[in-house]
Amino acid sequence: MAGDVHRAIDAVWRIESARLIAGLARMVRDVGLAEDLAQDALVAALEQWPESGVPDNPGAWLMGTAKHQAVDRLRRRKVLERKYEEIGGEIQVFAEPDLDAALDDDIGDDLLSLIFTACHPVLSTEARIALTLRLVGALTTAEIARAFLVPEATVAQRIVRAKRTLAAARVPFEVPTGADRDARLSSVLEVVYAIFNEGYAATAGDDWMRPALCEDALRLGRILARLAPDEPEVHGLVALMEIQASRLRARTGPSGKPILLLDQDRGRWDRILIHRGLAALERAEELAGALGPYTLQAAIAACHARARTPEETDWERIVALYDALAQITGSPVVELNRAVAVAMAFGPAAGLELVDALVADGSLAGYHLLPSVRGDLLAKLDRPDEAREEFARAASLTRNEREQGLLLERAGC
Repeated sequence: MAGDVHRAIDAVWRIESARLIAGLARMVRDVGLAEDLAQDALVAALEQWPESGVPDNPGAWLMGTAKHQAVDRLRRRKVLERKYEEIGGEIQVFAEPDLDAALDDDIGDDLLSLIFTACHPVLSTEARIALTLRLVGALTTAEIARAFLVPEATVAQRIVRAKRTLAAARVPFEVPTGADRDARLSSVLEVVYAIFNEGYAATAGDDWMRPALCEDALRLGRILARLAPDEPEVHGLVALMEIQASRLRARTGPSGKPILLLDQDRGRWDRILIHRGLAALERAEELAGALGPYTLQAAIAACHARARTPEETDWERIVALYDALAQITGSPVVELNRAVAVAMAFGPAAGLELVDALVADGSLAGYHLLPSVRGDLLAKLDRPDEAREEFARAASLTRNEREQGLLLERAGC
């Protein structure tokens, strides 16, 4: 019985914690304190529900309990400030808010404010990712540590420092407006896609993918799309993740060995996710004037999703889309992907010329996919010795064991 209650509490927390923290953060104007109050409510549930039973509306119970905790803290603070006044201390005038009104406002705005706060660019990328997964994704510190293959203490430290940084910088708990909004939204999208990418192609460890992280990122993206329905790049990112996630089941064999895109069984691609992705892409294109980077990447992914076989892929359109993406981003990684598309559309020699220019440029030195792509093109040009050297070099650069095994196999090692 107690086990059932604890499982119910865990499920309720996963569903309600972000909403709870968001509502409290608007009230107390401090995400660190808001999470502490939410955690206090969780502890109270763990103590009381095994005996009293799970309430009919567990989310409201948690919110009410956390609100009472907040009231107590605010009143203690007000008493302390009065004492400072009595002894002549200079303090900021503190007005006790209308707590019921604060918590009854539109929770959508609160949740969006929480996402923007957790992803504030004053924080490092690692800190933004950890804090977002903790506050919005409802992951524990241990779960985040396991997902990113880092010590739990490291993640805990990142979260604590992130909260302190936000407090020290006096970051307002709000949805940004005006010129600041675009930059802040870009930071949010960067965090969500970084989480997805770590799940889609893990940078280290013995698993090529970590699908749970992809699911977390998709959930965050879908929430964001509901909260910011008129932002084209939000829908573009959701489209990109939905379409890429559709391939997850086809990306590995029974033993976990990676299967590259052109070798995948497309019958295993999830057509529901593809349909959702194409719908999100259509929405992004309707809203956008000029397409942004996530929408362009989604359009590229859509070219693959619409092709029932590799031979049906519209590689010339993909090249054109990469041309537009390269102009926006100036990214050498985009240029490398464009080289692959050029090779598929116009032959491996054309692609190799572009890759060799990237090698000479040096901006991707140490990036394992550069020699991997070069090796593939050399193999197609019947230059096997050079190809093997490139695959071996790529294997030495990757930290993912599954990917390393695939590259060593191609190198003949």
